[in-house]
Amino acid sequence: MIEVVGVGASGLESLGPDGRRLVDEAEVVVGGERHLAMLGVRPGRRLVPWPSPLLPALQRVLDDVGTGRVVVLASGDPLVSGIGSTLVRELGVDAVRIHPGVSSVALARARMHWAAEDSDVVTLLGRDVDRLRRDLAPRARLVVLTSGDDAPARIASLLVEEGYAGSRLTVLGHLGSPAESRIDGVAASWDGRPAPRLSLVCVECEPHPERSPRSLVPGLDETAYDHDGQLTKRVVRAAALAHLAPQPGDVMWDLGAGAGSVGIEFARQHPRNEVHSVERDPERAERVRRNARALGVPGVRVVEAASIGAVAELPRPDAVFVGGGATGPLLDACWAALVPGGRLVVHGVTVETEVLLHEVRARFGGSMTRIAVEDLDTIGSFHGWKPGRSIVQWSVEKPVTQTDSETEA
Repeated sequence: MIEVVGVGASGLESLGPDGRRLVDEAEVVVGGERHLAMLGVRPGRRLVPWPSPLLPALQRVLDDVGTGRVVVLASGDPLVSGIGSTLVRELGVDAVRIHPGVSSVALARARMHWAAEDSDVVTLLGRDVDRLRRDLAPRARLVVLTSGDDAPARIASLLVEEGYAGSRLTVLGHLGSPAESRIDGVAASWDGRPAPRLSLVCVECEPHPERSPRSLVPGLDETAYDHDGQLTKRVVRAAALAHLAPQPGDVMWDLGAGAGSVGIEFARQHPRNEVHSVERDPERAERVRRNARALGVPGVRVVEAASIGAVAELPRPDAVFVGGGATGPLLDACWAALVPGGRLVVHGVTVETEVLLHEVRARFGGSMTRIAVEDLDTIGSFHGWKPGRSIVQWSVEKPVTQTDSETEA
């Protein structure tokens, strides 16, 4: 059993009697340089620093410490973007016991007088700062976990770029220690001073009154995307996402991604959603990456390949969208890979694709819808309706009771 003990910024004095006893009786203590520096040298106790990078050498370190009394020192609550989460994921719940301290998030909310239910936590630890774009909204209160002394300056720059220049930033450093500090400012006039080594950033979002904020509801305006015409229109996109029905933690394939809009909006529904966008054209694939970053989901994975060649290498999906290039073999492969209860949505604009969709619907079930959208346009000095190409949409949910053997048959 590995005991993971959360330590506050004030050091070992932040520990209660049980936590202190675990540390004092440990034969091996593993931790970062800052945590190990809190302990004195003592015969019979080994101090083992974490390697960098951590994950590739984690198992080697754990094998090296043996089966004695092992304590891992962590910051605050080890399950808030901490080593505790990593150890549970890698070793399993039966190998790790967590002893949390007060998290930096809890301390930050206390200093800001923010209720937990009225604020959100965004972690940028080990993540791209563009991840923050997804969570910007009028009146949002964000506790942003960061690293690097330039983090507040990068956040302020992003806020200005997104139209939130009037947002208030508070940098809280060394929370819970005698060296605790606070820096307040506004994004538009942030002076770029370096943040303390241990700090986070609280953001009170204030949008520009003449700039419309982006919603998380599916169907973003077409102007939100860089595209070359290969873009699912917002009304059709919203219909596709309604049938794809994103759930937290879902894995989704966006095949024939084009500008990536359906996959990107699927990813925007929840931070844990995992999207794999497949696009054979390198220029369009790069455009998907740019769009994903601009819309706050830089973690969208873009695969440059033909769809039929890529699907065998992707993780099993909970949802699949085929926006173009549907073929019988591709749809059969998608259906076989889809988990029970998973959703498949396919769009077609040609008669040949429509015939194919009628054939697969006869085998797998589901519903067919023809979507025709007309937009108001000018006709000289008058106005009239300009129709777009009709879209045939096939959507189906894989039966939950279906077994893999039945699927393969």
